[in-house]
Amino acid sequence: MKPANRVMKQVLRGGAAVIAAMVIVSVPCSFAQESVAVRATLVTGGLPLDDPNAAAWSGAVPATFPMSPQVHWPNRIQEVTVKDVAVRALHDGKQVAFLLEYRDPSQDPDDAAAFEFMVGDKKAHFAHGQPMLQVEGGPVNIWFWKNRTDKATDMTAKGFGTLKPQTHQDVKAKGIYANGTWKVVFSRNLSTDHPEEDVQITPGQFISIAFAVWDGRKDGAGELVEKGSQKAVSSWWYFRADAPPDYSGYMYAAIAVGLALGFQFVLIRKLKKGQ
Repeated sequence: MKPANRVMKQVLRGGAAVIAAMVIVSVPCSFAQESVAVRATLVTGGLPLDDPNAAAWSGAVPATFPMSPQVHWPNRIQEVTVKDVAVRALHDGKQVAFLLEYRDPSQDPDDAAAFEFMVGDKKAHFAHGQPMLQVEGGPVNIWFWKNRTDKATDMTAKGFGTLKPQTHQDVKAKGIYANGTWKVVFSRNLSTDHPEEDVQITPGQFISIAFAVWDGRKDGAGELVEKGSQKAVSSWWYFRADAPPDYSGYMYAAIAVGLALGFQFVLIRKLKKGQ
């Protein structure tokens, strides 16, 4: 290769590296921090079902999701207080617990938050399961928490105007506000006796999940601003509860080793007898 060509290739490589570095630096930090899935870590020894500040939450990997104003229904707002939420999850094989965290400048009785899940295999829009173009409506399962009662309501919807509490209430919630941040724990059994209305969580399988947040009063003053369909929402993301560890590979390896040792023992005995 001629020296001139060698120098030109080195220059091109150096330029490509500089451009790549510029692209990486130019990516917004918020984009780099966003997630696409919530993972529920499998734990033993009980879940922090009513303690948002429990040390056990440090063992769960946080996932961050962007929030935006709800614009699919006529009662809407252009700006929302909550720009993103952080979600952690744990499960023990029987129950699942979610920790939802978000910034809010004030604590108000009408502050509220919700989780939403698709029910079954039928695709649904994240806006209450609303029919949209080629997507049929619902059903969706919504876990709604409100600061005024500090309790959860287990709800069902198949589109705007169809949201209603279920006759059975399987979800529990507990919220704590401190230093401008809400921490809310939602919990429920992985499976229920109402698969037509409740999301059924099978460890190892991905399901669709979305979030909603209401800031009851802006800066703790004035009339209600975020209520009903006026709220911060996310699109569909993913949730997966860790499956129990699979030790079958170790079992098969142990069986193979045992068979090999047994074969070797028999072979040695036969060789000794023959000798």
